[in-house]
Amino acid sequence: MKPTVAFLASLSLVSVMPAVRAQEEASLLAETRKTALPVLPKVVQAMQTAVQENGPVGAIPVCKEKAPQLLQEVRQQTGWSIRRVSLKTRNPATGTPDAWEARQLADFNIRLANGAKPEQLEVGEIVVAAGGQRSYRYLKALPVAEVCLSCHGPADSLSAELKAALARDYPQDRATGYAAGQVRGALSVIRPL
Repeated sequence: MKPTVAFLASLSLVSVMPAVRAQEEASLLAETRKTALPVLPKVVQAMQTAVQENGPVGAIPVCKEKAPQLLQEVRQQTGWSIRRVSLKTRNPATGTPDAWEARQLADFNIRLANGAKPEQLEVGEIVVAAGGQRSYRYLKALPVAEVCLSCHGPADSLSAELKAALARDYPQDRATGYAAGQVRGALSVIRPL
């Protein structure tokens, strides 16, 4: 029994599909990095400046207001969902990861424990929702830098004034106890396709 032309054509299509998908994902990854990642140095610079000029307590508004404002600007320019998420949230209303993000953050911690460099941890993939809507999901690890330890370091190293300010502004805060080089959270992007 000889295979039909239609059958042979379908085999060719099946073998080409993974390559096409990989090419599409590589293109989406590059474009997402180029568009979304420039916001991160702006956030870090704003935090460093605020801590230097006003101390950790005075830097809280930068993290609470300025960083989300910078992310909002990217959302308005692109139409993408973009936010910061963490397994140990400071603000559960805005930073709690969904199931996909939580799985990737847990994987980042495993990869970090196995010697990966935190600044190189990222993942991107095309996902299909139950209704068939395709989107590109991207997550970039946010490593704990020295400036982060001012507010996210071990709880016993934080001043009483800072603890009181965090309790006032973030009553459900769980975002302390970090050491430099750990994964504090991630920048999360969802791009509808």
